[in-house]
Amino acid sequence: MRILPLIAAGVLAASSAFAQDLTKGAADIRDKALADPLAWNITESLTSEVGARMTGSPAMERARDWAVGKFRELGFENIKVEAFTTPTWSRGAESAEVVGPVPHKLAILGLGNSSPTPAGGLTAPIVVFKSYQAMLDQPPGSLSGKIAVVTQAMGRTQDGSSYGAVGAQRWAGAAEAAKRGAVGYLIRSLSTDDTRLPHTGGGLAGGIPAAALSPPDAELLERLADRGKPVTVKLQMASSTNPASPAWNISGEIRGKEKPDEVIVVGGHLDSWDPGTGAVDAAAGIGITTAAAKLVAQAGQPRRTIRVVMWGSEEQGGSSGAYAAAHKAEMGQMIMAGESDGGAGRIWTVSLPRAGADHAAMTAFRATLPKLNVAVSRAAPTNGGADIAGLMLGGVPFVDFGQDMSRYFDLHHSADDTLDKIDPKELAQNVAVWAAFLYTVANSDVDFRPKPAAEAK
Repeated sequence: MRILPLIAAGVLAASSAFAQDLTKGAADIRDKALADPLAWNITESLTSEVGARMTGSPAMERARDWAVGKFRELGFENIKVEAFTTPTWSRGAESAEVVGPVPHKLAILGLGNSSPTPAGGLTAPIVVFKSYQAMLDQPPGSLSGKIAVVTQAMGRTQDGSSYGAVGAQRWAGAAEAAKRGAVGYLIRSLSTDDTRLPHTGGGLAGGIPAAALSPPDAELLERLADRGKPVTVKLQMASSTNPASPAWNISGEIRGKEKPDEVIVVGGHLDSWDPGTGAVDAAAGIGITTAAAKLVAQAGQPRRTIRVVMWGSEEQGGSSGAYAAAHKAEMGQMIMAGESDGGAGRIWTVSLPRAGADHAAMTAFRATLPKLNVAVSRAAPTNGGADIAGLMLGGVPFVDFGQDMSRYFDLHHSADDTLDKIDPKELAQNVAVWAAFLYTVANSDVDFRPKPAAEAK
C-alpha cells in the first residue's frame, strides 16, 4: 500500500521542478529586458511620430492609428479599437501679465476645464494666499471681483505623495474660488522644478478662467503682494469645450495556449497634455508594458493571455469607466490588472495582493527583484492607476509598482516632458520588473483573489 506515498512524492517532485523552471525563466527574461531596446524604441516612436496627444484633438486620431500599427508590427493578436465619447477641453491662445503697479509678463498654462475670459481679456486685482487652506477659510463673497492666487509649493518626494497632498488646489481650486466670488484663479504649478515652465492639468469647472503659473512667477506675485500695494493682473484665455469628443481604448494580446480566457490586463495611457510630447506621462508606460509583454511572447507562448491596453483618455477622464463597462462580463476571468503611469524612473518597490503571495509564481517573481534593487512592500496595493480604477471596483486584483518619482514632477504636464529626459537604463529596469511579473503570472495558475474563509481553512 505504498502507492499513495509514491504519488505524493511524484507530485512534490513535479511541483519542485515547475518552481525551478519558473524561477529560471523569470531570471532569464529579467536579464534580457535589461539589454532590450524595445521600450525605448516604442517611446521614441510615439513621441516623435505623434507628439502631444490631447483627447479630442486630431493628434489623438493619429495616436489611435499609431497604436494599431504598433501592435500589428509587434505581432500582437486580437487587436481592438473600442470607441467611446467623453467631455474634453481644448486650449486656445492665452497670456497673462501684471499691469500694475509694475508691468511683468507672466508664464501660464490654462488648466483643463477653465472657462475662457471675455473678449479683450479680464483685468482685476489679485488676492494672494500662501496656502490653499487660507483661501478656503475665506467666506462667500469675500473675493468678489478679484483674481484668487494660491502660491503653495509642492515638495519633492520619492513616492509622489506630495502631489496628492497639494493637488486639491488644482483639482478643486477654481470651483472653490468661484464660490467666494472670484472672477479668476491662478495657482503655482504642481511642480518640483524652479524653471519658468508652467505645468497644466485638469480641474473641476468653476465657471471662471483658471491657469497655472510657473513657480518663479508665482513667487513674483507673492513678493509684489507682500509690498502692500494693490496688484492688478490681466488674463486672456480662449479655451473651448466639447461635451462629447470621440476617444478610443486600443488593445492587443499575447494569446494564452492553455487558458486563453484567463487574462492579465496591463498598459498605460495613450493620451497626454499638450505642452510637451508626453514622454514620461505616459509614452514611457506604453513602452514599458508593451515591451514587457512582447518579451514574454518571445520566451514562448504563455499559458494565459496577456492583454496590453493603451487607454485613450486618462488626463481628461473617461477611459477607465468606458473600459470597465465594455468588459464587465469578463472581469471574473481577469487574473490581474496593472498600469504603468509613474514616468520612467526606476521601480524601487512593488506592492502585491496578499492572496497568492505564497504561490510558486510569486516566489519566482520575488527572486528576480534583488538584482533590480527592488523591495517588496509588506502592504497590499491600494491604488493601481487611474485607468484600471473601474476594474478595481469590479473586483479585479491589481498590483502597484512604485517608481522613483523624485524628478517626475519637474516634468509632468509641462513643455519639458520630452524624450531626452528619459534614462534608457531606468526604462529598461522597469521593463525587467514588469516582464518577470508577467512571465510568472502568465505561466502559472496563481490566483490573486481572496478565498472565502471556509475555503481558506
